[in-house]
Amino acid sequence: MGTSAEAIVIGASAGAVEALSVILPSLPADYEVPMLIVVHVPPDNKGILAQLFQAKCNIEVREAEDKEPISDGTAYFAPPDYHLLVEPDKSLSLSSDAPVLFSRPSVDVLFESAADAYGADLIAIVLTGANEDGAEGLRAVADAGGTIIVQSPEGAYASAMPAAAIAACPNARVMSLEEIAAYLQDVEKT
Repeated sequence: MGTSAEAIVIGASAGAVEALSVILPSLPADYEVPMLIVVHVPPDNKGILAQLFQAKCNIEVREAEDKEPISDGTAYFAPPDYHLLVEPDKSLSLSSDAPVLFSRPSVDVLFESAADAYGADLIAIVLTGANEDGAEGLRAVADAGGTIIVQSPEGAYASAMPAAAIAACPNARVMSLEEIAAYLQDVEKT
């Protein structure tokens, strides 16, 4: 019996492409749980991540659009220079509000809005990165009863983001990228 979730949120920064390249292509074509992903990218990199991963993944990968309903089995990347949020009706929302921890999109903004929308039916994952974005958002997911996972700082390209997440959430599950990929393969849609 695997774990179930209504959605998965992932945050990453420096080293994100390499980390996500271990996780996303490992998911089968019939994977149902939607994924919302924030990666810190320069504002002019529009659509690059979604295109890159669509080419190597079995699931659908695309850049999130404002007011779009969240579809099962799809991975959504936050567009550059926009915060990605989950609305209470479980649609996507884009915001050009001020950067958080110098980041737009912000991992914290996504995680906090998703925690409000999904509560205990959410899995949140903080991967490699060179700042503290994601730590507060991960705490919000934990407080809402969701499952929290952090990439092992020892194996991360940049350890600051996972280390900050573990400091904020000492009870988070700490896993290697391979362990995260294997864990997610067993997650079923709530």
